[in-house]
Amino acid sequence: MDFTTLNNGNKMPQLGFGVFQIPVAETKQAVRDAIKAGYRSIDTARIYGNEAETGVAVNEAVAAGEVAREDIFLTTKLFIQDFDYDRARAAIDDSLQNAGQAYFDLILLHQPYGDVYGAWRALAEAQAAGKVKNIGISN
Repeated sequence: MDFTTLNNGNKMPQLGFGVFQIPVAETKQAVRDAIKAGYRSIDTARIYGNEAETGVAVNEAVAAGEVAREDIFLTTKLFIQDFDYDRARAAIDDSLQNAGQAYFDLILLHQPYGDVYGAWRALAEAQAAGKVKNIGISN
């Protein structure tokens, strides 16, 4: 698999599996199948409504010995309604709990509108606390 080296030296797989518009009832199996097929980058978002099912699939694959958690690059995104410092902090913790993860490999601000600076400060603090390894902005 090919990787991209991020600005902080961490590596991210260039090919990823996204769960946008996958029905909630089908998400867990789709992610399990993607992992079995060799995908190591899995992309979800709070706004997709299937963050929990994505996390369950990752955790099941790890528990089954199919993959080590450190070999999965799990991304989620915060959306506009979470863009201020306090809401972003709460959303990060909520996403970790929803997905059943100790950390995310990447959290993105899904669209840079609103209080991006406040949300970014919350992401930077989460990164310093080990809740996320990489942070960024998408779209």
